[in-house]
Amino acid sequence: MTDEENAVTGTDEAVADDDALYVLTAILLTPAQFPSVLGDDYPAACAALGLEPYAEGYGLVLGQDSDGARWTVVVDDVSLVAVAIASWDCGMEYDLSPDDGSVVCALPGWPLAVAVAAPGVPAPHDPEPDPEADGEAPAPLSPPDTEVWGPAQRRLGADAIASQWAAWRAQMDDAPGAAPDDPKDSAPDDAPQPQSPGPHPGIRLALDEARAYLEDPPPPGRIRSSFASGDARMIRADGPGWSMVARTDDIAFMLLDEVPGEILPVRRGPELPGLLKALDAIAVRPS
Repeated sequence: MTDEENAVTGTDEAVADDDALYVLTAILLTPAQFPSVLGDDYPAACAALGLEPYAEGYGLVLGQDSDGARWTVVVDDVSLVAVAIASWDCGMEYDLSPDDGSVVCALPGWPLAVAVAAPGVPAPHDPEPDPEADGEAPAPLSPPDTEVWGPAQRRLGADAIASQWAAWRAQMDDAPGAAPDDPKDSAPDDAPQPQSPGPHPGIRLALDEARAYLEDPPPPGRIRSSFASGDARMIRADGPGWSMVARTDDIAFMLLDEVPGEILPVRRGPELPGLLKALDAIAVRPS
């Protein structure tokens, strides 16, 4: 998802008019698709960047200026950014060059880690503070700390399970006695879980909070539904201290802040299918 040859110009007064932004990657920030490492829902992810949570969403263009400084250019042309990302994912070249009218702002720094750098410019670094800002300029964006277990790492873990569902599910299939059921009834003995008998009580609390979303809908993006194989949907849901990833035709996995590094399977049983179907009905979906 890199296009090191492209440049965006005229992004903001913070980027000089005669300068260029060498595009490294781009990200969607919409209610249905946003970097969940930034927050439990779309408004929280926007707040992390100081943006208003507009329903139409944004595109985030990450790159470097000619001095090597990191910049995140926020644009309201979501379709343009989506096409660029899709093209790069397919290994195709795409000249991502938003026009000036679509640029919302340019923010110093990057909200996520970028593993590549633009050729021919200094190594990535935060831009110098604007001397005319009188110390009121926003601090450079930086990726959330995922070195220690916490909300950001927990959400990243759930994203990884969703993107590699088959591999994680196969581990359950290979585990003796790992049959799906609801944690209210039983839990697999040899699946990763905390040092306590039976299912962790946090699982039941998280499921109760997820069920409460059906009566009191949460902020946009707190529940997301995406395509899965067959007629199933992949559900991603988050709440205070927990993240869940599930297939509507299968089991769920739960990650809890209070259980560092553990992936807790939720057996299917009599309750889970109806809950997942109901969550899918109120979830936001990619357009």
